[in-house]
Amino acid sequence: MRHFEKQLSSETIFTGRVISVTRDTVELENGNTSIREVVHHHGGAGVAALNGQGEICLVRQYRYALDRELIEIPAGKLEQGEDPFEAAKRELGEEAGLTAAAYRDLGHIIPTCGYCSEIIYLYAAKELSPVSQHLDPDEFLSVFTLPLEEAARLVLSGEITDSKTVAAILKVKALRDAGEF
Repeated sequence: MRHFEKQLSSETIFTGRVISVTRDTVELENGNTSIREVVHHHGGAGVAALNGQGEICLVRQYRYALDRELIEIPAGKLEQGEDPFEAAKRELGEEAGLTAAAYRDLGHIIPTCGYCSEIIYLYAAKELSPVSQHLDPDEFLSVFTLPLEEAARLVLSGEITDSKTVAAILKVKALRDAGEF
């Protein structure tokens, strides 16, 4: 049996630069109704880029909502209707100052399914070349590399906790261990 909820009404209660929020009334499977507050987001794309030495390119960036610095793969938000692969390539160049000759689709993740529509598309990249880095005016980050094995260890120890980065590192490591990337 497939589970479902049927939207009966929707009211936009906030519209911002990055997200909007609706309060929806839904009918449940048993005929009762409930309220769902949903954060709507256009999604994002990120790249796990590996250099010729088997190191992954990472960025260290302060995240205001959490009031701390996180280690992440180069990534960014999608503009409405933007192709995720093109966005991932753009972000690799803008944030890390890199381009790649070879990419692999790693699928997508849904980081917060209980209340947010965001989907993050993940890619792996190799055969890297430098390009001009060009950060947004309000973007400050440090670019560095780690051996992929060390990055995976930091995921398992809880030092790397960003969901897109955790998923990308573990997917790329699994592919490398299997000889598929």
